[in-house]
Amino acid sequence: MIDLATFNGAGVGQLPGINLQFFIGELAKVFLGSLRIGAFLIASPFFGGTSVPIQVRIIVSVLLGLVVMTNVTIPDVASFPDLTIFGVVVAELFIGLAAGLILTIMFSAALLAGEKIAGTAGLGLAAQMDPDSGGQTPVVSKTLSLFLIVIFLSWDGHLVILRAVFDTYEFLPIGVMPNVAFLVQGGITAVATMFFAAAMLMLPVVVILTAANLGIGVVTRSSPQLNLFSFGFPITMMSVFIILYFWVGSLGLSFEEFSRTAVMELQTVLRGMADG
Repeated sequence: MIDLATFNGAGVGQLPGINLQFFIGELAKVFLGSLRIGAFLIASPFFGGTSVPIQVRIIVSVLLGLVVMTNVTIPDVASFPDLTIFGVVVAELFIGLAAGLILTIMFSAALLAGEKIAGTAGLGLAAQMDPDSGGQTPVVSKTLSLFLIVIFLSWDGHLVILRAVFDTYEFLPIGVMPNVAFLVQGGITAVATMFFAAAMLMLPVVVILTAANLGIGVVTRSSPQLNLFSFGFPITMMSVFIILYFWVGSLGLSFEEFSRTAVMELQTVLRGMADG
């Protein structure tokens, strides 16, 4: 026989042995711990690409939130005053999105360099729909972008950058507002780095193609029957493929150095946010 008095002693609407309030509090901690890293995964290159399903990103964000909860002291949601928790959530999302966007801006140097190379070589019409940018992207730009991502992954840059985001919980704990001015300055610096890196990447190819176009112009001027469409375009396109073939070794080293520099600059920005 079941003692009804003992059973009712657990309380109406409660499960014996389970503290639902504690369970909800732990879920809130996981939620707060996964906001910053989840926003970073959405906005960063490779992690935020459309090739990675949104379900995978959500699951990885929750798992990383569990890792954060076990290694970082996360305050209880009830400890924040009224409406302050909303500002904390916005701040966590802002930190993650800003870090991911800064890295994405710097990695866009490969897309910009490829676009200029394709335009100079006459390959601008060879474009495809890029799901990441939502527009038409030249094939050369997409190839260079994928090459940069592969180089970035080859030296475990994704692990380094995740570690950098995890370190922000030490000098910028949850509930502390970041230095917005320093983040804006970091974004402007990222744009300057993108344009400078794109210019350095495309400069050798563009100079050689410009010299080839000058030679083609002299030839077509002396022999009008060799017009630009029948003689100039094939020479230019073959030239850019030959240049890229012999340039791939130096390009890989340049991409490795550039990706390491981008990660270091992002780490500087993340640490500077704690000065606000």
